[in-house]
Amino acid sequence: MKICGLIGGMSWESSAEYYKIINEGINRKLGGLHSGKIILYSVDFEEIAIQQREGNWKGSAEILSNAAQALEKAGADFIMITTNTMHKVAEDVKESVNIPLIDIRQVVSEQIIKENLKTVLLLGTKFTMEDDFYVGYLRNKGINIVVPSEGHRNLIHKVIFDELCLGITKEESKKEFLKIINSYNADGVILGCTEIGMLVKQEDLNIRVLDTTIIHAKKAVEIMI
Repeated sequence: MKICGLIGGMSWESSAEYYKIINEGINRKLGGLHSGKIILYSVDFEEIAIQQREGNWKGSAEILSNAAQALEKAGADFIMITTNTMHKVAEDVKESVNIPLIDIRQVVSEQIIKENLKTVLLLGTKFTMEDDFYVGYLRNKGINIVVPSEGHRNLIHKVIFDELCLGITKEESKKEFLKIINSYNADGVILGCTEIGMLVKQEDLNIRVLDTTIIHAKKAVEIMI
């Protein structure tokens, strides 16, 4: 079994989901008491969040690169950044190590293409929805991405940081998210923040829900065994 290195803590709520999904996936495939060989480097999210607000992506890249190097030294065979937003510095992290970085954008785009979804709505932090590192990446794969309006982006971003990253799920916020999703004409919706899956589930909607946490974590299982 290959060893999975996770850069987590952004937030730890979603990192815990990665750990759970990977271990459940390994056990389903191998049975018995099998579980995943995982090394987790959990950063202090407050440090990252401050740098995000200040636009100090170079500082964030350094923190994540140091984490990646520590995982490599600890014996990880590959690395995953357990957050969509921080893939803004994915190239820097990738270049800092000699083991593969499994890019969440690549894994999600492969899933969209596999399912032949024509138009996909993207939800996430404002950084993910507004910056080119994510939207541009998917569009370069030939995927038609719809980004919510500014008002919707502001609401989504606020709920992510003020509620979901703290483990808080409110029924009112869930209704707002579902209302936003249903207001756009799309075949699917990308939960492009690893916390949104705490709030929105496939059974809540009639369109395809692409939970990036689940898709990324399942990819880890494939690679490990």
